[in-house]
Amino acid sequence: MSNIAPTAARQALRQCSRRLSTASSPFATQAPRACLASRGRRNYVSESSPRNATVNMETTIRHDQQAFMKKTGLQPREAEMPTTGMSADAMMSPTAGILKQASVMDEGTRPIYLDMQATTPTDPRVLDAMLPFFTGLYGNPHSRTHAYGWETDEAVERARKHIADLIGADPKEIIFTSGATESNNMSIKGVARFFKRSGKKNHIITCQTEHKCVLDSCRHMQDEGFEVTYLPVGQDGLISMEALETAIRPETCLVSIMAVNNELGVIQPMEEIGRLCRSRKVFFHTDGAQAVGKIPVDVNKMNVDLMSISAHKIYGPNGIGACYVRRRPRVRIDPIISGGGQERGLRSGTLAPALVIGFGEAARIAQEEMEYDSKRIAKLSARLSSNLLAMEHTSLNGSPAHHYPGCVNVSFAYVEGESLLMALKDIALSSGSACTSSSLEPSYVLRALGNSDESAHSSIRFGIGRFTTDEEIDYVLKAVQERVSFLRELSPLWELVQEGVDLNSIEWSQH
Repeated sequence: MSNIAPTAARQALRQCSRRLSTASSPFATQAPRACLASRGRRNYVSESSPRNATVNMETTIRHDQQAFMKKTGLQPREAEMPTTGMSADAMMSPTAGILKQASVMDEGTRPIYLDMQATTPTDPRVLDAMLPFFTGLYGNPHSRTHAYGWETDEAVERARKHIADLIGADPKEIIFTSGATESNNMSIKGVARFFKRSGKKNHIITCQTEHKCVLDSCRHMQDEGFEVTYLPVGQDGLISMEALETAIRPETCLVSIMAVNNELGVIQPMEEIGRLCRSRKVFFHTDGAQAVGKIPVDVNKMNVDLMSISAHKIYGPNGIGACYVRRRPRVRIDPIISGGGQERGLRSGTLAPALVIGFGEAARIAQEEMEYDSKRIAKLSARLSSNLLAMEHTSLNGSPAHHYPGCVNVSFAYVEGESLLMALKDIALSSGSACTSSSLEPSYVLRALGNSDESAHSSIRFGIGRFTTDEEIDYVLKAVQERVSFLRELSPLWELVQEGVDLNSIEWSQH
């Protein structure tokens, strides 16, 4: 269906050519093909009006259906396409066709998805909002001289407002980026490099359990001469407010603490951190990728100065994110991307309208349905975690009190986590962050909690989301219980534990 617009244009040009060929003027064949030859007036195929700047999808589909009926004598809904098995009616509707194909892919052929911290499935309502911007509404939102740019820019600003409303911000404070990783880099490096020019502040504070892109950004700033303090966490995954207060000094320019941890689901005391930073005149940045759209977030109440957001964590498209940058009191940052000065000059580059509109729609839905989603996810999470923790030698990682229920991280003692993931191929799970899943090292987040390498290696993260069902939780519980038991039976350590042997008392010989 992506050829609808070119097809309509070609039909218009052919009609134009036929009219030109019948014109009496000897110069008719030399007239521009894109216009109609008419005495006294020059008319263009597409008038300069926003309404005529795009192809009407519904009208085009209706014309296709009429042409199909005329050719075959059948109603489109009664005809089945031989290659796909789908009705001709569905094939003529882009939305229906794509959603039908997605459902066919999922019918009994793919694992149950419980890795919502890595990414979330795109909500069909988000896809519906995006599709027109792949076909008819394709204007560059930065083009100010014609209808194509105006209509796209209007939709982009509407999406910006939806995102701002979700976190209690002003739309002018939302800067679109490619995702939370870029937003984290932009915040940490941008603030630090701005203060570096004055030479007054050269100290950054972060946490040992931050996302890898935050830790790597801080290490890069160390290479540029900055001092970085990496705060430890307790066994519950929470930072100590006393430790943070002690770490802040006159030359501290930025504190970066993640709102909700991507591996543990632990929620940090955001309001307390923000209040402390504001009182000490230090900028407060938070990676909000796992928090925004899932728990209530208010940047003013929390005194947040910079926040990183990602669309694909809230059932939006991949490849688009945002950085909240406070205007009052103003946060000054050096941009890390130079160019045409888009996004208040902080992030140059042409926006992708379809992705931005999808992001905005995902934010609108998240705000509208947060209360319902939260209650439902909490209910599913309680069932999952209570039954998993009822098994022998299992433990929940992170604070049970300060915790987002959609992320359940459990250690299964005497079972290798990678072996369990292999045994659970019919369930999409993770043993940690997707960004570090290629590494065989135990999770640095779990080790920061004080877990042993063995405990960190035996941990599995279960991610519950908007589209998770009761039946899927039942299936997962049964599968995990059966396969953990099976793998433990294969372990000689499990046999010793069953016999009551304290493994710490054994002196292992080396060969």
